Amino acid sequence: MQLFYGDGGISNPIGYSRFIFDLDLTFLKEKVAEGIISLNCGVSGMNHKLKMTNTSTFNQDLLNTSMPDGSLRATSFDLILFRIPQFDFDPNQPQYWDEGVGYDFSDYGDPFEFNKAYSDRPSNWYQTTTIKNWQVPGIYNNENLGPVPYSAITIVDIQHFEFGNENIEFDMTNEINQILSGSFINPAGWGIAYLPQVENLIGTTGTYSVGFFTRHTQTFYEPYLLTTYDDLIEDDRNNFTLGKSNKLYLYIYEDGDFQNLDQNPTVTISDSSGTPIVGLQNLPSCLRTKGVYEITLPPLTGYKTPCMFTDTWSNLILNGFTLPNQINEFTVYPIKKSIQIGTNTNDPFQYGFSYYGLKQNEQILNTELRKVGVIIKQAYTTNKQLPNINGQYRVYVKEGTTEVIVQDWTKLNRTPNEYYFIFDTRDKIPNEYFVDIKVTTSGQVNVYKQQINFMIVNQKVE
Repeated sequence: MQLFYGDGGISNPIGYSRFIFDLDLTFLKEKVAEGIISLNCGVSGMNHKLKMTNTSTFNQDLLNTSMPDGSLRATSFDLILFRIPQFDFDPNQPQYWDEGVGYDFSDYGDPFEFNKAYSDRPSNWYQTTTIKNWQVPGIYNNENLGPVPYSAITIVDIQHFEFGNENIEFDMTNEINQILSGSFINPAGWGIAYLPQVENLIGTTGTYSVGFFTRHTQTFYEPYLLTTYDDLIEDDRNNFTLGKSNKLYLYIYEDGDFQNLDQNPTVTISDSSGTPIVGLQNLPSCLRTKGVYEITLPPLTGYKTPCMFTDTWSNLILNGFTLPNQINEFTVYPIKKSIQIGTNTNDPFQYGFSYYGLKQNEQILNTELRKVGVIIKQAYTTNKQLPNINGQYRVYVKEGTTEVIVQDWTKLNRTPNEYYFIFDTRDKIPNEYFVDIKVTTSGQVNVYKQQINFMIVNQKVE
């Protein structure tokens, strides 16, 4: 996808292009509806960024050079992400447009005809479909004239490009969250363009361009919407410490699969004598992710430790059936268990790892959802899994010596019996993937490279 501005020739001294697109949010809506993505635990919500890779981002030597079509590579400019007007000439008629076939790079039909920067086949600069037009050519007027002036369109985000080889990272958080909440219905799509001040520049001596990979690329760099949300599980049941906040969780399974209750359960904390603690009765829980309910408890003080407490989960209703209360136990430890005071420092640990749920060099169909367990042990030992480790993972692919991040460093989920992460292949491009593990101890960060590598394929190879 190439955006240009500048000298359009004698017949058109000002020229520019725009890029329009739509987003398929079906998969995202399904995750929200199923509770996999939950906004129920007091988090600020989801963040959404449109990501597009610049075609010249990998080679610094391309700066201040020309594109293959002879146009100069643009520098020092702003791009806008705008919302295509939701309605056309009829305010009751939703805007609709076909994808189109792009614009003509060259027109060889008439040697005297100027090479136009638009296709004759809709959608194009003038038409939404074969039988309908845009209200204004190019969707809006950048001089604030006509029925769709620039000032009337919604600008979702603006991004500055200093060198012209930066990647697109438009913030669409408010836009997408409005769609998911139902306050913005039936969007007509979005567009990317230069600021009007750039489009209207006169006196340029050439055409200036910037290019980005689209979904039609034959490389890994397809554009995508990156959604970030907090589903981290940090269960303190095995490390419940006096004098600090702790989290407890309830896990709901039906036939081995996570299931959401009809409503969030309540929690009562009782001391070692079975007496409910004042202020910790019928506390509301929240849905952290599908089938996982969370309660954050304020610091407990004044108890002789270690001692056994209970957490009773009530109001458990699944598919209309009331289930009996679930009573769990946890041990409250003294705060000194997690604190060391003295004259000596700790040497950093070296760790060893083993995994389940994903085999080394496995080929995975891109329709699967995998739970990958990580067993963390002290290196060169056969000890059981270590508790309360600050472990993270990341996923990436390799293009030569370049590591292209698919998922940046993310904390491992921690439950009373395992560390794990969920890997969803359904939105991943077929390729070879690598997983690194990072552990922080005694101020030292150790990265364990390529702990797992696997291949996502369109069809499994027997």
